[in-house]
Amino acid sequence: MPAPKPRTGRSLLVTSAALLSLSLTAPAALAAPKPSTSPSATPPANMSTVGGARLGRPGTQVDLGAGAPVLPKDITARSWIVSDAESGEVLAAHNAHWRLPPASTLKMLFADTVLPRFPKSTTHKVVPADLAGMGAGSSLVGIKEGQTYTVHDLWLGVFLRSGNDAVHVLSAMNGGVGQTVKDMQDHADELQALDTHVVSPDGYDQPGQVSSAYDLSLFARSGLQKKDFREYCSTVRASFPGDTTKNAKGKSVRGSFEIQNTNRLLSGDSDVSVYPGIAGVKNGNTTNAGATFTGVAERGGRVLLVTMMNPAKKEHNEVYKETAKLFDWGFQAAGKVTPVGELVPPRGAVASTTQPGATPSATAAGAGTAKDAGSKPVAAASAGGSSGVGVALAVTGGALVLLVGAVFLVNRRWPLPDLVRRRTRS
Repeated sequence: MPAPKPRTGRSLLVTSAALLSLSLTAPAALAAPKPSTSPSATPPANMSTVGGARLGRPGTQVDLGAGAPVLPKDITARSWIVSDAESGEVLAAHNAHWRLPPASTLKMLFADTVLPRFPKSTTHKVVPADLAGMGAGSSLVGIKEGQTYTVHDLWLGVFLRSGNDAVHVLSAMNGGVGQTVKDMQDHADELQALDTHVVSPDGYDQPGQVSSAYDLSLFARSGLQKKDFREYCSTVRASFPGDTTKNAKGKSVRGSFEIQNTNRLLSGDSDVSVYPGIAGVKNGNTTNAGATFTGVAERGGRVLLVTMMNPAKKEHNEVYKETAKLFDWGFQAAGKVTPVGELVPPRGAVASTTQPGATPSATAAGAGTAKDAGSKPVAAASAGGSSGVGVALAVTGGALVLLVGAVFLVNRRWPLPDLVRRRTRS
């Protein structure tokens, strides 16, 4: 199959600037089975067909065209999916709708749901009730009772350290854990993420809490419509507020400590290199879920999403190693494979655009603000510190789709961070 011609409005103008030092339609043809607390070793024979019939079949789904590379042979994850983040085309998938425990990748849905509700400068003093109910062994960023944090601080804790304490504080601000779970479920339903059943806002193992590689890709795609979401999920390291103590003069002084992103394709590790063009999104790991990960990367003007759930191979950082192999395959195969499905737009999306040729399947499944969605350059982040990566400053072209009062992006590039030029990691 010949490579498709470039679409109008796909140009991406990317320049480098430092992040803030402190931060930064197809309906379901077949309903998925009820949640299971202990997934079997094999996928169910009948899974949801949201996004296409092929995606409901067990096993690997791919249609290789002339010149397309074969899929990597050593991918061991129970479920995975490779998709074009912009067009929504699914290039290949394996058990895409298998309902499995999501671990902290569910925090993408949490962020996509709650992040727009509070300005980042909003402050909150933590009380004991805010931190109640966290699961034993939860990942924490180190929030202390009696201390005051900005919403910006809390989101750094969510994205960089996967802090369940930060999730619970933000949930308390949102009306409580119960209300937040309901809001997340409602948002998942609107995104047509019908494999997802939310029980806890932080992704901690709970009976019946499941999602799928397909749904996690929908959450990432929706979240990436939002500038703040892109900023947080691409931040490598940041300063986080610590305890308040008295100095030698008896004056109260707030300390701080550095936190680093646990996404190893973004921050690197002894056995994993930083992936070229990586820009987020979220990792997770629990007893029931194993390792889970959704990543977004850009190369040659194309933005791909890869979601991977529970590799059978239990080597150190295996989820990142397998994800990198699928990214490599996806960038080589793009334009040489026939899509096996699509990432569907939200239920409320209207197939009405300002640009000829756009279709509902090209509708990005996520809300952006009017400021975020316009074709004018996005304001640059202020420079500073060792916070990590650069931020794209401008984006040109693009069509818009109106969705129930919100603005959705169609056939245009998001200003993803430019991660090609990186500083030496300490």
